[in-house]
Amino acid sequence: MIDSNHTPSCYANTSTPYFYAPENDKVYYSATFSTLGLISNLIAFIVLIKSCKETLNRSRSFFLIFLGGLVVTDFMGLLVTGSFVISFYATHVDWRQSDPTCHFCNFMGMSMVFYGLCPLLLGAAMAIERFIGINLPFTRSSRMSKGRTVSMVLMVWFFAGCISLLPLAGFGSYHIQTPGSWCFLNMTSKTGDWVFSLVFSLVGLISITTSFMLNTVSVVTLIKVCCGAERRQRRRDHEMEMMVQLILIMTIATVCWCPLLVFIAQTALARTGFHVKYLLLWIRFATWNQILDPWVYILFRRSVLKRVNPRADWSRASIVSLYPSFSDNVRRFTRSSLGSNLGSDVPENPEKSNVMLPSPTTPSPPSECLVGSES
Repeated sequence: MIDSNHTPSCYANTSTPYFYAPENDKVYYSATFSTLGLISNLIAFIVLIKSCKETLNRSRSFFLIFLGGLVVTDFMGLLVTGSFVISFYATHVDWRQSDPTCHFCNFMGMSMVFYGLCPLLLGAAMAIERFIGINLPFTRSSRMSKGRTVSMVLMVWFFAGCISLLPLAGFGSYHIQTPGSWCFLNMTSKTGDWVFSLVFSLVGLISITTSFMLNTVSVVTLIKVCCGAERRQRRRDHEMEMMVQLILIMTIATVCWCPLLVFIAQTALARTGFHVKYLLLWIRFATWNQILDPWVYILFRRSVLKRVNPRADWSRASIVSLYPSFSDNVRRFTRSSLGSNLGSDVPENPEKSNVMLPSPTTPSPPSECLVGSES
């Protein structure tokens, strides 16, 4: 789009200030971060492929598919955006002269929105999958398959892509940002611009909130199962490992993205332009999410922890046995809210309970969670 002064809207000085300043930063900073992120995600992808071939647990294979989608997304995001930024600092190109039709700016803005929302949406999708797998195992076992899991990843990419394409349909716009190496949301007083910025922020915040709520419920349920009677449950080490990894991914996304998302929401509601200093700060903060995500799976695996400390027993049974009082307290705290659904605890006082204890010769029926974990 071109305004009345024949200046493309993506380069016009609106309430989003722009100053061409290629000397304000060093190419080494962008190159180092991009290279570190690309290598990290490549290593994680190789490890995921190896683990996916070796795993026999269905729920773990579903989780690995989501992790693979996350790693691919982070890798491509760093590759696409990093290439443009590094080329800018290396050549000092002025995109206003090299790309007067705003093709670069629109593509860069779309990439920033797409690769920004995808990790947050994938984190929410992973939380939903784990919530169903732990709390509704029969439902997941009968309906979930690898093909459907891949379809969920593709749906996340499609949804994020649709949001990034909204400015090309006339809803919102992208604008070049200082120092001229990248494009992002165009924050003006126009309704379409500030509403689009608010949509981007709210989608990210809702994804993080969803992940937090569902992961909290899943952790409480898993603790209930793990702290139950040892004779009446099988080991759930893989479940614990997946939840630890998912919680770390959620924590990293929250710490890295919340400052930027809140800053965008505040700016959109105030209908003022971005403060360049804080925008650059929070964008760089968010970039750490793509660098740290792969190391969650590279480092926080039982096989790696066993190599770090071979003498330690990293199984769930060993960890729970170290804190018997904690186990008892959690079991008492969660029995009232979760005992009826899981059915994994034996009543402490049979005389005060209406529940019949199973006879020594009659095996008790497995709980839903234990049946679900077999899938």
